[in-house]
Amino acid sequence: MITSDDSVEDLLEKYPGATRFLMKRGIICVQCGEAYWGKLGDLIDEKGLDKEKIIAELNAEFSKE
Repeated sequence: MITSDDSVEDLLEKYPGATRFLMKRGIICVQCGEAYWGKLGDLIDEKGLDKEKIIAELNAEFSKE
């Protein structure tokens, strides 16, 4: 299960498709070839998006993997 406390780096290692998923929502999680160094929830908060909704969508999309 993906949570807001997960590091972005760990998320992208486990679910490579999450990069595209997040980019489609305006969340840039990779810059200059490096993953964002921090927690997923913090990155979503920086964009002013609905954290609960994004994380629920991530879990729905990637819970099968």
